[in-house]
Amino acid sequence: MSVWLPTAPCTPHTCAGHTGPVRGRLPASALLVAGCIFVLVGVVCVPAVLLLGQAPRDRLIRWWAYGVVRAFGVRVRVIGRPQPPAGEAHAGALVVANHISWLDIPLVAAVLPGRMLAKSEIRRWPALGGTLFVERDRLRALPATVRDIAGALRGGSRVVVFPEGSTWCGRGTGGRFRPAAFQAALDAHVDVRPVRITYRTARPGEPTAGAAAFVGDDPLTASLWRVVTAAGLTAEIRVLPPIPAGTLPGRRALARAAQTAVASDSAKRSAESVHH
Repeated sequence: MSVWLPTAPCTPHTCAGHTGPVRGRLPASALLVAGCIFVLVGVVCVPAVLLLGQAPRDRLIRWWAYGVVRAFGVRVRVIGRPQPPAGEAHAGALVVANHISWLDIPLVAAVLPGRMLAKSEIRRWPALGGTLFVERDRLRALPATVRDIAGALRGGSRVVVFPEGSTWCGRGTGGRFRPAAFQAALDAHVDVRPVRITYRTARPGEPTAGAAAFVGDDPLTASLWRVVTAAGLTAEIRVLPPIPAGTLPGRRALARAAQTAVASDSAKRSAESVHH
């Protein structure tokens, strides 16, 4: 593992707790089975879905991804305008979001379906067709990955990136947005669409939920069980205004602007929660 890889200070013990109501073992087990079945159905259907046109394919992916989140017992709340204007419907876009959980992937796909950029270590995980992979421990492979992303964007695809490079629990300051993927947006002359993800409980005054956090060396099985046993969990995805291509001088400035937009929205939502 290379020393330049981004890491978060979050750990399962300190960050992934749940303080709200919990489900019993039987209903939680039923949700776990339902969620896994939804995931497997999507994986099996990928070859057929890829044969469809972009519009029906996106509709099916949205339906499936929303179903995955709901099947695991998590409510979904969408804020903002996910769809571009009619004249830009088939233009590529780089969607960038903060990263908290494995739930982030179907959550974003339910609103802004696109090709995901994922670490090569999870190639064997069930994934949507067209996933792009980055070898995080090989710095020399990064330019090729950027070229692949730019090529997909030029072809009219939406590419989804979690530029923090690691998951953070969402209860404090997140990671720095790494600039590499933003170079692809500049090369392809496409907009960047920042997205803010937050997980909340039903408890008043508790702005974020630790149950959804998938951080550190947390086993996936433990995270899955924590999610299905946490009653009243809501996944909130806020689509922020796009950052037009070419309005900033370089990838680092573009990354900072996207990070600031996501962080500013987080601070605003926290202040609103305290006020109410």
